[in-house]
Amino acid sequence: MRAKTLLKTAASVAAVAALTSGCLQSGGDDEEPAAEGGGGEVAGSEVTIWTSVDQPVVDGLQEAIDPKAEELGMTITLEKVENINQLIVTRVQAGDAPDIAMIPQPGVVADLASRDALTPLDFLDVDALTEDMTAGTIEAGTVDGTFYGLLASMNVKSLVFYPKKAWDAAGYEAPTTLEELSELTEQIKADGTTPWCMGIGSDTATGWPATDWFEDLIMRFGGVEGYNSWVSHETPFDSDLVREAAAYFEETLFTEGNVVGGRSAISSTAFGVAGNPLFDDPAGCMLLKQGSFITTFFPEDVQADLEAEVGVFAFPGVEEGDLPVLGGGDLAVLTKDSAGARAAMEILTDPTIGEIAASNGSNYISPFKTFDTSLYPNPIQADAAEVAYGSSAFLFDGSDQMPGAVGAGTFWRDITAWISGQEDLDTALTNIDDSWPAS
Repeated sequence: MRAKTLLKTAASVAAVAALTSGCLQSGGDDEEPAAEGGGGEVAGSEVTIWTSVDQPVVDGLQEAIDPKAEELGMTITLEKVENINQLIVTRVQAGDAPDIAMIPQPGVVADLASRDALTPLDFLDVDALTEDMTAGTIEAGTVDGTFYGLLASMNVKSLVFYPKKAWDAAGYEAPTTLEELSELTEQIKADGTTPWCMGIGSDTATGWPATDWFEDLIMRFGGVEGYNSWVSHETPFDSDLVREAAAYFEETLFTEGNVVGGRSAISSTAFGVAGNPLFDDPAGCMLLKQGSFITTFFPEDVQADLEAEVGVFAFPGVEEGDLPVLGGGDLAVLTKDSAGARAAMEILTDPTIGEIAASNGSNYISPFKTFDTSLYPNPIQADAAEVAYGSSAFLFDGSDQMPGAVGAGTFWRDITAWISGQEDLDTALTNIDDSWPAS
């Protein structure tokens, strides 16, 4: 994998050099033509990239980008900003946007593209990127057939964590299908341990961990096409597909004895501490479905020795080998077209650009399948990355793509009401459908 990474690095540098050569080759003593499609020159240009990723990731990416930018005679500055999804739209409207923005929500990318505020990334080698990047990541940044967003970092949500020592002592094996996961749930319970830890409490965002369950199940039962149809509301919440997901969720988590504290505790348990019983002695539960970031919420002694304490496997598919993966990430979009900005975007296509960010202890995961996974700071992060790299499709969090009134509103609230027993499923699904904006 390391050798292949180096080959891809060479190819990426060559691409940047090719782009730059159009700017640096002079037709006369004092004139230098601009790169095709981007005004100005690369040499001497100053490019600003906005991002909301964690500061260690910003620092790692900046350290990797600096020498590449210096080689081209330009300056690239990453700036961490808060609430980038709203801020970028405001700044674009005011004509005061950065050159490049890393946007966490595909819906915002689509909105900006509809305003003609983004430059298509067709100057990149999209075929090579499609081959090198995790399945589905190019599609995540594509709007109406046009590629606008390059995934610069990602997180993985289709994961199940377990207490490694207790798991190994019990002799359990990772399931490869949803049916096997159900059988494992029953086996753990028969052995005298509560199978699942589960908590969806998150202050004003309570409910989002449950929506992740639904998203994972809907993409498994409906496939990529069914999932995307549901995300766009062509398939409503009150549909056979969503009810199938709800039935699996209900059987797994509402059955007596399957969850720590029972069904009534799910909505009142904070997601950040829900997994703590995994590490009790004896283990209070064996399974926790969460995203790759959850290890930062585990007890400090567990974080200090993740390799010995924590195991992880992919949330399985309906059939072995058919494994779509739910996740998120940051899509780099070009908001100010120039030769320098295009050169900076080319640099972001270098599969090695995240090596420092990955190795400095951050939660960064590279979207490139060729990335050297030995650089991740712990095996849990490496395993999470491998789940994505081996997926049949990488699909962005559905609630992040839905209108805010639904994705961060009724979807959270009404699923929480159903889980807590305040609403039946029929009412919850109808309420969510009714809240969808008319246009």
